[in-house]
Amino acid sequence: MIVEIPMKLPSLNQYINECRKNRYAGANMKKNVESDIAIYLQKLPTYQNPIKINFTWIEENKKRDLDNVAFAKKFILDSMVKCGKLKDDNRNNVTGFTDTFEYGDKAKVILTIEES
Repeated sequence: MIVEIPMKLPSLNQYINECRKNRYAGANMKKNVESDIAIYLQKLPTYQNPIKINFTWIEENKKRDLDNVAFAKKFILDSMVKCGKLKDDNRNNVTGFTDTFEYGDKAKVILTIEES
């Protein structure tokens, strides 16, 4: 199953900066981002078996470090759990993932999900 999230997700540095503002800013950011992501996850089935995910991160330029970009998988996996698409994002349910990085006109992430 392939799903596209056509938006630029926050980097780890952006999340850390929000957390430093006050005790609620980081949690608020996470909640809002997960809510935005959930819109695009609706077409996914509910996974009963473990999954593997390939994240294809498409960035507009090379300004953000790759590890900062890939941090957003935390928001995506947590959103999958909150939407009921995945029981949990622990090792029993997510057995692996890979990251691929590309560059294009618009930032987005494409998920390729394989059920075991």
